[in-house]
Amino acid sequence: MDFSKSYSQCRFGQIHYQICGSGKPLILCHQSPSSLEMFQSVYPLLAKKGVMAIGVDTPGYGQSDVPKEQPTIHDYAECVMNIIKDLGLEKTAVLGHHTGACIAAELAVMKPDLITQVILNGPPLMTGEEKQVMIKAIEQAPVTVPQKDGSHLIDLWNKRIGFTPGWTNVEAMHRGVVQMLRADENDFFGFQAAFEQDLHGLLLKIEQPTMILTNTGDDIYFAALRAKEIRPDFLFKELSGGTHDIVDEQPEAWAEIVTEFFFEKK
Repeated sequence: MDFSKSYSQCRFGQIHYQICGSGKPLILCHQSPSSLEMFQSVYPLLAKKGVMAIGVDTPGYGQSDVPKEQPTIHDYAECVMNIIKDLGLEKTAVLGHHTGACIAAELAVMKPDLITQVILNGPPLMTGEEKQVMIKAIEQAPVTVPQKDGSHLIDLWNKRIGFTPGWTNVEAMHRGVVQMLRADENDFFGFQAAFEQDLHGLLLKIEQPTMILTNTGDDIYFAALRAKEIRPDFLFKELSGGTHDIVDEQPEAWAEIVTEFFFEKK
């Protein structure tokens, strides 16, 4: 399956994206700290089912330029809008995982006439106390400082393992560590933006057909259940087990759920 890659301009510089397939457009927004490569195992699966899968590197991650100041989720959403405009898309669906789900929700409310469907994969609907616990864990994690013997790479590997209980997919773990290296000291940007967003308020405003997708092994599975409670009208689907690397762990099952909703006849 062929991929095309390009850049759009946004307030933070260049924002990188890639396209796989030529069907109905679907914007894919990644979790933090990651990149559009978190969907690498499903781009071909989506494309074969008739999806134009458009993966986006959030500013500060992957191959996008790094913001010089802390962005908001609204900032990220506006950057994604620049890609949508450059591609000339009159309508598109959007999917986001964790931080990406925050961006997807923001886009849905910002542009209700443009965004046709919304898929929230693991929406981080957390209380202030839960956010503080996560912030503290991130801040207390060892800082990566290059060492001559390369031991910092082992430290980074172990750091991600610590944040991925129950992990089984070594390729996903490797890809995640590479993206953490790319993000470097900017890896907290996405988390901070997500924690400052009023996701609860946005969820109440979404009018488009929406699916909450989660997996029982996700570290914030409870947050998806909470989102289901406040929007029982949203379709709710869950996969069994896995981690926040569910896209790599169960690509076929994940892509099947996504495309079934995506092509559902209204």
